[in-house]
Amino acid sequence: MGKIAAAAGVAVLLWGSSFVAIRGLGHALSPGPLALLRHGVAAVTLTAIVLARRPVRIRLSRKAFLLIGAYAVVWLAGYTVALNAGEQHVDAGTAALLVNLAPLLVAVAAGKLLGEGFSRPLIVGSLVALGGAAVIATGATAQRDWAGVLLCLLAAALYAAGVMIQKVALRHVDGLTAIWLGCVVATVVLLPWGPQLVGELQVASMPAVLGAGYLGVFPTAIGFTAWAYALRRMDAGRLSAVTYAVPAASVLLSWLLLGEIPSAYGLAGGALCLIGVAISRRR
Repeated sequence: MGKIAAAAGVAVLLWGSSFVAIRGLGHALSPGPLALLRHGVAAVTLTAIVLARRPVRIRLSRKAFLLIGAYAVVWLAGYTVALNAGEQHVDAGTAALLVNLAPLLVAVAAGKLLGEGFSRPLIVGSLVALGGAAVIATGATAQRDWAGVLLCLLAAALYAAGVMIQKVALRHVDGLTAIWLGCVVATVVLLPWGPQLVGELQVASMPAVLGAGYLGVFPTAIGFTAWAYALRRMDAGRLSAVTYAVPAASVLLSWLLLGEIPSAYGLAGGALCLIGVAISRRR
């Protein structure tokens, strides 16, 4: 359990930093091109790791490959583009709080589809957390803020769906291979944004390029690999509860590095989300 906890902790910390990095990039790179660069860097990094660790012998069933492709499109590509777009409208802490509804969605879906079970605290906690999301949304008075809220909620839904698909995929393949091939597939899916990425890189600042590189190497290549390691060894619902710490890490880092503090609505709604989470995890 110690290794699983450490892997989950690494994923939480790196994913929390990703919200800050995306927000810090601002409008230097558009959502689609940024997602392409991020997963391209991750694919190259993971390819190097795989080649260094062992001879590459990919023996996957058709079902396993389809599952990897599905979660790559839904989670790695779709979630990333939606989150990138959302963070152009809301601060990093608010984005993290909204996306943090995903673990509750995972717990409900895992209980229904994977046989992990339900409980009354899970249902009550889910309702409280959804109320928290409504409070956060109430604070979005400007039209652009509402767009950010909706995009982050879409990202949460894609995140939850991706976790469910990945959990099934990990029954057929190890975590490193799954995230490596997933990043490759996501890069291919995002290639239509290639010409736009080339154009934006020509005028982007070096910090922006380095920030995108950080997203590819750390939150994606390392963070998702650590997550896959833990997910293969633990129930999806239970492990997803660990990611409730992501908003706290994101809010703290965005305050320290970007000087951003969520609005009163965001803080109150976030508190409700975390209270709902605490209720949902009671036995």
